[in-house]
Amino acid sequence: MEGKISLKMKSRSLIESFNYAVSGIIYTLKTEKNMRIHFIIATIVIILSLFFDFTRLELLILFFSIALVLIAEMINTAIERTVDLITEDYHPLARLAKDIAAGGVLIAALNSLIVGYLLFFDRLNPLTNLVLFKIKNSPIHLTFVALALVVLLTIALKTKYYKGRGTPFQGGTVSGHAAVSFCIATIIAFIANNMLVSTLSYLMAILVGESRIEGRIHSLMEVILGGLLGIIVGILVFQIIG
Repeated sequence: MEGKISLKMKSRSLIESFNYAVSGIIYTLKTEKNMRIHFIIATIVIILSLFFDFTRLELLILFFSIALVLIAEMINTAIERTVDLITEDYHPLARLAKDIAAGGVLIAALNSLIVGYLLFFDRLNPLTNLVLFKIKNSPIHLTFVALALVVLLTIALKTKYYKGRGTPFQGGTVSGHAAVSFCIATIIAFIANNMLVSTLSYLMAILVGESRIEGRIHSLMEVILGGLLGIIVGILVFQIIG
């Protein structure tokens, strides 16, 4: 009798532990924007992996990298909540604890980017080269046409949807810097016919967008809209006109 009760207690304890763990995951997803971003990217990457012939070792590395990012983000959240529970006042050690935890997330995220790049590069490169080869000899004036269109559309959107914050060219509905940088990155991708060069170009464009957010000149959505504008214009000009 005592053995049955003990077994039931252990079973209930395992179920409760599982429920607590799931609740922690759900809480992190609901409250942390970065966790939601990591989760979405992880889902997209896992879906993409279905279309490529990964070995067991490659899949193991991919899933481990994804899990590492999610775990690091959850540990970071736990540390932040613990620090906030202990003290509501500013303290250098409290800030240091949060910064160290955030640094762990950054390292895990950078590791996942490198792993993803190494796993997908050889498989995407032939397909990318095939698409880029068709238009790599497009007239050079298309570059200036695309940039001019991006600038004009950005000014038009800023003028129409100006919110009265700062000046029309400082802030606004779309980020002009992001639009131009992503348009240039798209043009380089079409002309360079090289996966590595294209990747580096978009990385630079992302850094430009991040600097606009970091400087509190634009919101994340404004930078995203600017980046989409630049990419769409670049693709349309080089695909349709070219």
